[in-house]
Amino acid sequence: MNNNDILRRLRYTFDFDDETMIKIFGLAEYTATRADVSDWLKKDDNPEQKSLHDKYLAIFLNGFINLKRGKREGPQPKPEKTLNNNLILRKLKIALNLKDHDILDILDMANFQLGKHELSAFFRKPTQSQFRFCKDQVMRNFLHGLQIKYRNEK
Repeated sequence: MNNNDILRRLRYTFDFDDETMIKIFGLAEYTATRADVSDWLKKDDNPEQKSLHDKYLAIFLNGFINLKRGKREGPQPKPEKTLNNNLILRKLKIALNLKDHDILDILDMANFQLGKHELSAFFRKPTQSQFRFCKDQVMRNFLHGLQIKYRNEK
C-alpha cells in the first residue's frame, strides 16, 4: 500500500475535512497547507497528485496520536524518515488505544483471520527471531476493518 492510499483511507474512515487534516499535521508541529493536503489526497491517476513521503505520513500519524490521546509532556517525537506497515500499525494502535484483541476483532470485521501470535510478531523488535513484517494484505484488511467499525458508528 502506498502512503497516499493510507492517508485517504484514514481521512474517509474518521470523516476528516481539510481543516481537520491541517490541524492534525499542526498537532505534530508541522505546517501543512490546504494545497499540500489536497495534492496528497488526489487519486493515483490524477496527474496533480503528489506522493506522500514516509516522513509526512509519520508526522500525520504522530499528530493523529496527539489528537486522540493528547500531547505527551516534553518534546514532540521526531517523525521517522522511513515507515513500514509495522510502524504504521503500531502508531494506529497507540492512537486508537487498541489492545491486541481489539485489533483481531477489527481484522475479523473485514473477514480476515489472524492469530494472536502472528499479530504479536508484528510488534516485536526487528532483531528478534519471532519478528514478522506486516504485509500489505494485513494492512489493507485492518484499514477496511477500521472503516467498518468507525464509519458504522456514525
